[in-house]
Amino acid sequence: MLMQASALPLTPFRRGKVRDVYVVDDERLLLVATDRVSAFDVVMAETIPHKGAVLTQITAWWLRQLESKIEHHMLSADTSEIVREVPQLRDHEQELAGRAMLCRRSAVFPIECVVRGYLSGSAWKEYRDRGTLAGEALPKGLRESDRLDPPLFSPATKAEEGHDENITIDRMRSLVGDGTARELEKLSREIYEAGRAIAAERGIIIADTKFEFGRVRGPVNNPEAGVVILVDEVLTPDSSRFWPADTYEPGHGQPSFDKQPLRDYLDAEKRAGRWDGDYPPPRLPKDVIDATSARYLDIYRRLTGHSLDPSGSH
Repeated sequence: MLMQASALPLTPFRRGKVRDVYVVDDERLLLVATDRVSAFDVVMAETIPHKGAVLTQITAWWLRQLESKIEHHMLSADTSEIVREVPQLRDHEQELAGRAMLCRRSAVFPIECVVRGYLSGSAWKEYRDRGTLAGEALPKGLRESDRLDPPLFSPATKAEEGHDENITIDRMRSLVGDGTARELEKLSREIYEAGRAIAAERGIIIADTKFEFGRVRGPVNNPEAGVVILVDEVLTPDSSRFWPADTYEPGHGQPSFDKQPLRDYLDAEKRAGRWDGDYPPPRLPKDVIDATSARYLDIYRRLTGHSLDPSGSH
């Protein structure tokens, strides 16, 4: 079942480009990953089959791998279990299959914690043009897709609309404080290294990724003492750049397990002068939709070793 948007008997919390978030109660939220897809910060009119379930279940799989290293927000990504916990959803079990995650609420930090293990994407563009990342100088002579040792931590501000903006660590400190900035960088690096090792065993390079964190409230007399937890999506093809290790070759862009067929099609439409890069986007041909869906299902299989279970059971 494809989902463009959800309509559940819960109080809406917010709606992002892909996720619809609902309030369950004071302690819990429900995250619903729709099949919406965005590229170049524009949401397409069409949906991508299985995308929402892939994003939710890859996140759930990673959180189970990583929970010895960090606390996280997931309570359950099993649809039947979620419906038992939230009985208001009993008439929506089929449409939510695999795409819903019941989560702990937290105060989310206004920072995208980006870790770059390889020089690619917007980081490569800035380096190529100015030799910097977020205005800070990088070593000379780097090539596109070069491995970065140690990986770069490059925070960004979160944007509801338009592009996230790369910022300096000094700017991050001014937003969240010195101690929190250090903790978020340390956690981001540890999770990236753990994820990179797990993916490498499966022939996958995690070129870069972004994490989000929140703080669960501490006791009433000291709410700031709450623990920092990992939230939102984790090491998915929407938040990360996955490359096949067997064809990796620095000096140019790499093929990736994500919505590359969609981006390639839109790039061609731009070059042909048929799209100006703003809303509304062009219509997507069926072959582009099918190829993009196949990429999401492929990376799920490669990472987890299983085909997608639409119910979210594991």
